[in-house]
Amino acid sequence: MGAPFSTYRVQLTPDFTFADAASIADYLRRLGIGALYASPMLDARKGSTHGYDVVDPTRARPELGGDEGRRALQKSLAEHELGLVVDIVPNHMVVPNPWWDDVLANGRSSRYARYFDIDWSSGKVLLPVLAEGAEEEPAEHSVKVDWRRGNTELNYRRFFDITELAAVRVEDPEVFEATHREVLSWGVTGLRVDHPDGLADPGGYFRRLREHFDGWLVVEKILGPDESLPQSWPVDGTTGYDALREVCGVFIAPTEAFAGDFHTVEHASRQQVADSILVAEVRRIARLVQGVEFEDACAAVAEVMVNFPVYRSYLPEGSGHWETAVRKAKSPAARALDEQVRADPHGELATRIQQTSGMVVAKGTEDTAFYRYTNFVALNEVGGSPDRFGLPVTEFHQRAQAREAQTPVAMTALTTHDTKRSEDVRARLAVLAEIPDEYLAFESAMSEKHGLSEPSLNRLAWQSLVGAFPITEERLGQYLEKASREAKIKTSWVDRNAEFDAEVAAWPAKVLNEPEVAAFAERIKAPGWVNSLGQKLVQLTAPGVPDVYQGTELWDFSLVDPDNRRPVDYLVRAELLDRIEKGWLPEIDDSGAAKLLVVQKALHVRQRGLHGYRPLHAEGPAAEHVLAFERSGVITVATRLPVGLARKGWQDTVLPLPGTKWTDVLTGRPATEDLAALLDTYPVALLVQGDE
Repeated sequence: MGAPFSTYRVQLTPDFTFADAASIADYLRRLGIGALYASPMLDARKGSTHGYDVVDPTRARPELGGDEGRRALQKSLAEHELGLVVDIVPNHMVVPNPWWDDVLANGRSSRYARYFDIDWSSGKVLLPVLAEGAEEEPAEHSVKVDWRRGNTELNYRRFFDITELAAVRVEDPEVFEATHREVLSWGVTGLRVDHPDGLADPGGYFRRLREHFDGWLVVEKILGPDESLPQSWPVDGTTGYDALREVCGVFIAPTEAFAGDFHTVEHASRQQVADSILVAEVRRIARLVQGVEFEDACAAVAEVMVNFPVYRSYLPEGSGHWETAVRKAKSPAARALDEQVRADPHGELATRIQQTSGMVVAKGTEDTAFYRYTNFVALNEVGGSPDRFGLPVTEFHQRAQAREAQTPVAMTALTTHDTKRSEDVRARLAVLAEIPDEYLAFESAMSEKHGLSEPSLNRLAWQSLVGAFPITEERLGQYLEKASREAKIKTSWVDRNAEFDAEVAAWPAKVLNEPEVAAFAERIKAPGWVNSLGQKLVQLTAPGVPDVYQGTELWDFSLVDPDNRRPVDYLVRAELLDRIEKGWLPEIDDSGAAKLLVVQKALHVRQRGLHGYRPLHAEGPAAEHVLAFERSGVITVATRLPVGLARKGWQDTVLPLPGTKWTDVLTGRPATEDLAALLDTYPVALLVQGDE
């Protein structure tokens, strides 16, 4: 069973069910999609809008239509020659659930006691003390533990710090079979595996999964900029955050205007996470360290995890990452920890510290530092590097060639359900790197009038406002509430600061009607569109299997979840697609129809099968403003750094084309090497040989 040539991600909810997904099958076929890529379909907590809180892995979710609805969906997809890719969650289940209830009732004698990752040394399950007011938190946010009160001795492993998501021991063959039997019976095209870093033995898990599944298999592994997947994993690649970093990065101008000390902020954020919300996990690991005072062992465990250069190691593979973390740790106890881990790289101590380091890194970096270090938030993305400003074209080509050679059917993405902001927000914010002085003057002047009292949140707020403008007061308020509490500087989900919370809540109403805000948003809108079209065409035609996140075939200016799970208007999209199929060439305007044109044309070209990767280079005074490559007789041309280009124009810049005759499928016109003429309608071109 081969990989699809493209996917379209949908978020299934009680308001967008299996039947609703089936109803867009014809639209997806016409758009050029190869497979529907669905959020988790197994039974989840009632009302869940994401599905990652699985309550019963033995049945399709009744709220979505149950098994009958699931079968009808697959039938509809097959009739439209579409595959189905399903997101699965092997790491954890929501509690309570029937298995968990049996464990609480019967303790270690329960038949399900081995299903959950519980330390049974105390003879019972130790439940957390919740923070005061936790029950009043929005349903989208997990219930938080107040670590200052009661039990810090939580003895079951969680999904990060979410107390109601209990880890499942899929390394046990019986548990693997019980949790995977249903989904493996569906005969799907592909599986997307969530959070492999939380598993005790990711490599062993994927080898077992491969014994039961021969389809397309991609994993939500967040790679560092120079990290590769462990070569022993029998998978097709990642879910595309590495590609996102590269595609978005090549459209960002290098500048020092937003520079700062990210690593100091990151280190402090990770340390805070290890010392607070993940302290139970740290203490559980420390008890496994032999010959060291307990508190010293706790400090050493935390220090090593805080210093990981990537999310985790996979000993004995990738030992260099482990060595780096130990070398940076200054505690004498870290040396004892190192010796014991190396002596038994498959033992419990090595296993637990590796699977927990990913939790420290993710919570410390993604969910804390990215809300504190806000100099230029277009770079603050899952798998991103805020200290790496822009990606040179030559490096982009090198990385694309490497992807084609090593993981040609890995997923690529620009927007996901977990991205901090959508691709179009990032594309618009990329413009700021070309006009840093102009933007910083705007931010300074507006902060004088309506600045938030916490500086990092203030920077984040202004960038988010212009990046997502126009945005409703409610959406912006919800985003800033989440951002301020994740940052954990003046408020948090546990330690509320009523005065500061009120200041943050009042901010959107003060700024949304300011004429300077609308004027600046208008200033960056058009070049933001150029970046959006460029990065989308590149993603859709570069090596890998491109995913289109729901609704992003038009402009989409969403912020972090749950903002990116808002309903999608497929009637509008289908009507615009009708016109495009009849030959309409839309203007680049607020409708976003021009992006739909690019997506539809690129996906249909993609169906022909694209292989290889040959960089192409422009010549002339504006050559730096072009990214171009050829694959299987198809040439992608994208404009980059549009503000700088507008100042000087294309002049006599040309893109030498191999062969004699090319046609731009976006406009239907014969192609020319003169870039001013080639890109006079759209800032991108997609060329095929001969007449189209």
